[in-house]
Amino acid sequence: MTRWLSTEQQQAWRELVNVMTRMPAALDTQLQRDSGLTHFEYFVLSALSEEPNRRLQLSALANAANASLSRLSHVVTKLEKVGWVRRESIVGARGSLAVLTDTGYQKVVEAAPGHAETVQALLFDGLDERQVRELLTLSTAMVAQLDRGLAAGNGKA
Repeated sequence: MTRWLSTEQQQAWRELVNVMTRMPAALDTQLQRDSGLTHFEYFVLSALSEEPNRRLQLSALANAANASLSRLSHVVTKLEKVGWVRRESIVGARGSLAVLTDTGYQKVVEAAPGHAETVQALLFDGLDERQVRELLTLSTAMVAQLDRGLAAGNGKA
């Protein structure tokens, strides 16, 4: 038997879809205009910049970026070509590390203020402190449910 969405669930779902489709496009637009980066490229550089020694195993980076290993590998190859990332073999193990170069670190440092300002303007300027806490609570719960649903086979090919 189909479990249809209630009227309120349908409204909430449509608003969430609105955010999920409009926000990435707006972030891509700002980052490409100001820094020549896609939001995903920025996310990868930013994640590496926060790691000890600015390096992370590709599989862990893919997991952190919510991306397939093949998508991440393609982006890392692109970032390697411009000198922002390099790969290093892991001695005695499979896989490789993505390492943020000094030039890549400088790129993310330069891009960060414009990105932060855009996120503030598009999202947080419209929320008070209580709503930010609620957003964190809701987002955490939604990610946990998404993980449970995916582990159960929902939404997979």
